[in-house]
Amino acid sequence: MNAGKRALPGCFISFEGIDGAGKSSHIEALAQRWLPRGVEIVRTREPGGTPLAESLRELVLHRPMDTLTEALLIFAARRDHLQRCIEPALSRGAVVLCDRFSDASFAYQGAGRGFDAAVLGTLERWVQATPTGLRQPDLTLWFDLDPSLAARRVAAARTPDRFEQQDEAFFRRVRDGYQARADAAPERFVRIDAALPRESVYEQVVAALRERGW
Repeated sequence: MNAGKRALPGCFISFEGIDGAGKSSHIEALAQRWLPRGVEIVRTREPGGTPLAESLRELVLHRPMDTLTEALLIFAARRDHLQRCIEPALSRGAVVLCDRFSDASFAYQGAGRGFDAAVLGTLERWVQATPTGLRQPDLTLWFDLDPSLAARRVAAARTPDRFEQQDEAFFRRVRDGYQARADAAPERFVRIDAALPRESVYEQVVAALRERGW
C-alpha cells in the first residue's frame, strides 16, 4: 500500500507531469520492458480508465465549469477507476501503469487554479481509502519540463484541450504544485528530467526502477 520497495508483480506506478512532458510514450516503453516476464500489465489513465470515468473525462476536458465542479468530477472518475480497474488489477498481482493520479489534482486544480488544498485532501482521503490505508502509487515518476518547452511540444503535436490552452503562468504554477508534492513524499517521487533526448529520459526511468529492485 505505502510507497517503497516492492517486488513485481502487483505494483502501482503513476506517471506525472505537465502537458507536453512526454510521459505517455514512456508508459508503453515500460510495458514492453516487462511483458517478457509474463506479468500482466494494465495501462490506464486519469481522468479515465473505465467507461464512466472516460465519460467524465470528456466533460472535464471540453466543457466549461468552475474549479469545484472540475475537482468533484475528477475525483468521482478516480473513485470508479479505483474500484473497477486499479484495485482489482493489484489484487490479481498485475502491474498498473497510470498516466496521472491524485498528484495531478493537487498540481492542476490546487496549484494551477488556486483551489483549496484542504478540500482536495479531504476528497483524496474519501476517494482513495481502502481497508488497509490510503491508496497511493508505489512509485511516481515526475516528468519535469519547463512550461515554455512543453507548450511548444503540445502545439506541434495536437489541438490543445481546455487545460492545454492555459497560459504559461498556469503551467508554472502546476509545476510548482508537482514540486510541492514531490517534496512532501520524496520516498515515492522520482524526478525525471524530461528536457533530455527521449533515450536519456528512458534511461532515467529504468534507473528509478532498478533502484527499487524492479
